[in-house]
Amino acid sequence: MSTFIGNIEVKADEKGRIFVPAGYRKILAEGDSRRIVMRRDTDNACLIFYPEQVWNEKVSALRNALDEWDPEDQLLLMQFMSDAEILEPDNQGRILLQKRNLECLNDGQTTSDSNGLVFVGMYDRFALWKPEVYAAKKLDQKDLAERIRRRMKKD
Repeated sequence: MSTFIGNIEVKADEKGRIFVPAGYRKILAEGDSRRIVMRRDTDNACLIFYPEQVWNEKVSALRNALDEWDPEDQLLLMQFMSDAEILEPDNQGRILLQKRNLECLNDGQTTSDSNGLVFVGMYDRFALWKPEVYAAKKLDQKDLAERIRRRMKKD
């Protein structure tokens, strides 16, 4: 499977529809399904989109790590799953985002362009951010280089 890379700016229309970038749609078409699972990120003010097969693998791994008879684990899985929804792009490559999902992208910041968004590739999935929120979260080049060096260093 090809990987989701880059960042692509898009706009939401008045109904909350956005075009999934053509390159991302091509990668999605390589799989068995056009369906995408969207979930609010647990740590950041962004939405994460998974090809359905990748989502199923991630959820299976989470479920296997949890005790189905433990009430805390049950609640954890329930809440994780309840923040997700299945989307299927229309014939023009658009997906419809509910207003509450678009609102979660602001991270408390006021924005001048309420419709401007940016897709960011994440290898086997991709994220959707408000550009200014994403820019505020990004590491500067020096910090990025240092963190990558540390992670890639073999002991």
